[in-house]
Amino acid sequence: MIEMTLREIADACGGTLHDVPDAQATVTGSVEFDSRRVGPGDLFLALPGANADGHDHAAAAVAAGAVAVLAARPVGVPAIVVPPLGATESAALALSNDTDGSGAAVLKALAEIARISTEKLSATNGLTVVGVTGSSGKTSTKDLIAAVLSPLGPTVAPPGSFNNELGHPWTALRADPETKFLALELSARGVGHVAELARIAPPRIGVVLNVGTAHLGEFGSRDAIAQAKGELVESLPEDGLAVLNADDYRVAAMASRTKARVVTVGLSTEADIRATDVHMDGQARASFTLHANGESMPVQLAVHGEHQVGNALSAAAVALECGATLAAVAQALEGANAASARRMDVRTTANGVTVINDSYNANPDSMRAALKALVTLAKSGGEPRRSWAVLGEMGELGDTSVIEHDAIGRLAVRLDVDRLIVIGDGRPSHGLHQGAVMEGSWGEESILVPDIEAAIALLDDEIAAGDVVLVKASKSVGLWTVAEHLIGAGEGKTQS
Repeated sequence: MIEMTLREIADACGGTLHDVPDAQATVTGSVEFDSRRVGPGDLFLALPGANADGHDHAAAAVAAGAVAVLAARPVGVPAIVVPPLGATESAALALSNDTDGSGAAVLKALAEIARISTEKLSATNGLTVVGVTGSSGKTSTKDLIAAVLSPLGPTVAPPGSFNNELGHPWTALRADPETKFLALELSARGVGHVAELARIAPPRIGVVLNVGTAHLGEFGSRDAIAQAKGELVESLPEDGLAVLNADDYRVAAMASRTKARVVTVGLSTEADIRATDVHMDGQARASFTLHANGESMPVQLAVHGEHQVGNALSAAAVALECGATLAAVAQALEGANAASARRMDVRTTANGVTVINDSYNANPDSMRAALKALVTLAKSGGEPRRSWAVLGEMGELGDTSVIEHDAIGRLAVRLDVDRLIVIGDGRPSHGLHQGAVMEGSWGEESILVPDIEAAIALLDDEIAAGDVVLVKASKSVGLWTVAEHLIGAGEGKTQS
């Protein structure tokens, strides 16, 4: 972030200074919400957590070097105390465990600080903010964008999916006067959320990947999801760039909703930046020919899954806009590995089991992509290997949940997955299992188990050298425990 005095921060967020001996004391470091990570010159955020309230750790944060605490009440050490919010605004920003609205008040203040810092860096230091949204693929695309922009200058991108009311401004405040590019992903649980995140860190380049069924239960329809995702391109300035997926008609239609210049990407012959000759290797890594601005370059991706082709095209469009050559883009894409944990992380253990850890989150679109990658890995390169899909529930699908889970079970059969383990005792899990059984008249090929422990016990009994195992579910299921167990049991650390 830009250096700001405590008085400037208080003025920016409408807070008041408490127990501050010097209003001109300057925050020169970062903003942290974990008191264990605080260092000299930082600003500490007092937020409610799962096990403790950050206000209780204010003194420790100041002792560790924090200049002050951004808090909802006085804490006995230098603090900027922010005013409470109204009920409606507080509910929109509420964190889990935020019983009194204090976390929402601090988040609102954090957003204003991030907005001021980002806007000043853009106007004074030439910072380019890139925003990415879509129903799936945001994190993988954000990581690829960071990879292709890094050769052009210092680049900041969030770790993992830090894309909400806390992670978004926290990441924006990692940018400092030396930062040239800030790559952010923007999530939404309803209409207006993307617009608010774009207000906090105004993008000059906006990327919309797709309109799928993630969070369908909260939005109600794909058209409502499209309305929300399109808020990103509506936020762009006239001298900005909207990167739109030509292969998704709802995304392509967003061209009419922006005053920025539009570049389309995809497999379509009408796309401005497109891929042809797409082939998958034995590790489910795509190669293709990248076409842009009358030039062509071959690309061999190191990340896994055919869906990464579209992500790579979006990243290419961003890098070309920022001054990269097509050759440099191709080189950067080829060198980009999975940067965020538990997302298509493919490892082969010492005992010969290949584990695809895609357990961070799941929705119908990403589930389909992961199953296709599993089958590609299992059936490519010599003798076919036995494929396992260890799947848990996909959340936030509303009334369509059972139908969507049923469809995934049926797809597993159509793709010829050898074994399916479904974890959970809810209706969606039963729907996934029954979809597979009804589609394939399966017996033991699909097994419904009540919990993670039962899945691990079954795998320990039956997994064999050469098998390929996909592990995937929504984050709330915590299915990475299965993947990490398999990798640990195999005593392997080899990245495929």
